[in-house]
Amino acid sequence: MGYTSWSSDAYANLSASYVGQSASQIFSSNLAASLNPNGLVFRESRDSDEHPNSIAIAVFLDVTGSMGMIPEVLVRQKLGTLMDTLLAHDVEDPQVMFSAIGDHVSDRAPLQVGQYESGTDELDQGLANIYIEGGGGGQMMESYLLAWLVAGRHTSIDCFEKRNKKGFLFTIGDEKNWDKLDANTLKNLMGYPEASEMTDVELLAQAQRMYHVFHIHVNEASYRDNPEVIGYWRKMLGERLLIIENHLHIAELIASTVAVINGANLSKVTAGFDADTAKNIQTALMKVKSDVGKGDAGVIKL
Repeated sequence: MGYTSWSSDAYANLSASYVGQSASQIFSSNLAASLNPNGLVFRESRDSDEHPNSIAIAVFLDVTGSMGMIPEVLVRQKLGTLMDTLLAHDVEDPQVMFSAIGDHVSDRAPLQVGQYESGTDELDQGLANIYIEGGGGGQMMESYLLAWLVAGRHTSIDCFEKRNKKGFLFTIGDEKNWDKLDANTLKNLMGYPEASEMTDVELLAQAQRMYHVFHIHVNEASYRDNPEVIGYWRKMLGERLLIIENHLHIAELIASTVAVINGANLSKVTAGFDADTAKNIQTALMKVKSDVGKGDAGVIKL
């Protein structure tokens, strides 16, 4: 995947086509077969003649009831902002995989796994294929650890395998994580013939081998400034917990994070944003440092 290219003009036309359409008209009405994780082997991010220095960027969107507006914002308005910001700050060959998580305890489709893509139509369709289930179990926990499972066990990315350069993994939501995946979930959801329980700590460690792992906490609504939720993520990720005060700024935050880790100056990156967006991005990333020049295979010292 990832052999086509991004066009801002093409995206502008796609975005205009969504005017007047409801979310139910844009997004899939059920779990798409192409996103079903059962039997998943690998999602691949590969170099090509068009993209010789691919960088894998996995974005897992929370599609439970409180967060379902974020995919809609991305597909209608902000996909262009995400890609244009990356390309403007020397992230030359981004390949983005849009996926989704819910609650593996209560939802019918708690995990949807996309493909790494570079082209306008493919990225747009990758978002539109997502099923906004709108579930969640009301326990202050969702299954973000499923993203770590996919990244650590079911991806193959050239940036890491060829160049020893980590990809990027973002989960986005407003709740805590479940602390484990039981064997039956792994068998039923993923199709594993045999499985044993895995903890959030184990799954995070596996994902961090190949990815810079971040969680974006959307600091709005019911769990705004919630110490239990924020405390969990701070314990797991330290300063790689990124707190955003406005969900409309998520595309800018993802792109800015990737650019800064790759050596861009944060002030220069945010100079192209409006004042409110720039302030929020600078606050979220104030302790995140560039990875350029480090000799430890992409580990950031924060």
